[in-house]
Amino acid sequence: MYLELRHLRTIRAIHQAGGLARAADLMSMTQSALSHQVAGLEAQVGMELFVRRSKPMTLSAAGIRMLRAAERILPEITALEEEFRALQAGKTGRLHIAIQCHACFDWLFPVLELFRHAWPEVDVDIRAGLAFDSFPALLREEVDLVISSNPEPLPGISFNPLFDYHPMFIASSQNPLSAKAMIEAEDFRDQTLITYPVPRDKLDVFTELLTAARIEPRAQRPVELTAVILMLVGSNRGVAVLPDWVLRDVKSNADYVTRPLGPGSITKRLYAATRVEDASKPYIGHFLKLGRSEAVKLQRGS
Repeated sequence: MYLELRHLRTIRAIHQAGGLARAADLMSMTQSALSHQVAGLEAQVGMELFVRRSKPMTLSAAGIRMLRAAERILPEITALEEEFRALQAGKTGRLHIAIQCHACFDWLFPVLELFRHAWPEVDVDIRAGLAFDSFPALLREEVDLVISSNPEPLPGISFNPLFDYHPMFIASSQNPLSAKAMIEAEDFRDQTLITYPVPRDKLDVFTELLTAARIEPRAQRPVELTAVILMLVGSNRGVAVLPDWVLRDVKSNADYVTRPLGPGSITKRLYAATRVEDASKPYIGHFLKLGRSEAVKLQRGS
């Protein structure tokens, strides 16, 4: 037996109309064509689907079973067609994000709050467990966007710039380094360096300063949360290097000092990596726009 969606639609239309003539009008076809279609369907099934002697025309037991299938299947097909139309129009989709930047949550959550109001049909998730195997996960379509400050030349991946930032030194105002105008690699030798619990090649203080100078801090203390890092630094338990926009709320706090890293100004850029074919999707483009505008607000302290 071979059934098509038009067969299910025919069964449903005749049942709802109560006869061939009215059903044919509803389906914008001739009664003869509809009657021929019913005959062909009954030949496929091998039994009558309608009791033709009744007025109005009623379904046989076999027809009732087919009607139940039509009432179950056709709404699902309609919903699927609507989903595909929405996908084609760029109104729905998936945005699963991996983050290579622990400090980025302060920036990301306001962005996502604005995004969800603009794109309520897009499924958003943060896949923290994939943070440091994120580019392969992006290529495997396990995630759709990676926040990173370490772009790599990878085929099939587009690195979309979001904003620039400056890694800044922060210490307690009681720390002897508070007297310096600029902090250099050598200054870390006698310090406990508080960092996020990630590999060194994902930490700006190492990639931009310490590794090239071959300097090791006296100790390194991994801490998960930015708020805890600031608490420990304020208690003079160690020093840290964080993005300038993370430190906007403590610059005026007398318990802390913030200093640039040197020699020379160090600037990093944050990117949103996507698959090349996804970069033109409307909701991806809007996420990038929101990300850039929210970054400006953070850097201005607004």
